[in-house]
Amino acid sequence: MDSRGPGEIILDQGIGDMFSLRSAGNVVDTDVLGGLEYATKVAGAKLVVVMGHTECGAVKGAIDGVKLGNLTALLAKIQSAVRDSGPGSSKDKAYVAKVTEKNVRDSIEEIRARSSILREQFDSGKVGVVAAMYDVSTGAVTFLAD
Repeated sequence: MDSRGPGEIILDQGIGDMFSLRSAGNVVDTDVLGGLEYATKVAGAKLVVVMGHTECGAVKGAIDGVKLGNLTALLAKIQSAVRDSGPGSSKDKAYVAKVTEKNVRDSIEEIRARSSILREQFDSGKVGVVAAMYDVSTGAVTFLAD
């Protein structure tokens, strides 16, 4: 959802070269899963990149326990990454990055758990899946080790 960094630009791809699904905080829902299933199984995409970004507002909101309409339920989906990352503050860039990376990894696990179609493609090697972080201040993408 971060308008500062469209995937095609970040990953040096042309318009139409990739499917982009954007969700605040990398939150996985049935729409995201459906889009990923279509992209891989029907359209033939060979790699799923779950990419978080530095200074993520959704992650900061989850850390701060923000409550606001429908945003409350979205941020609740990030709480496990906050809990698993230990105590910290949304003002601490390193802590926000730690929670964001954990949330990206959690999102990949949720994709695997909630979609047998994607899990089969990942397990068979037909489609790869990787975690990445985009630094909004430098434009650099770091792919995270398993």
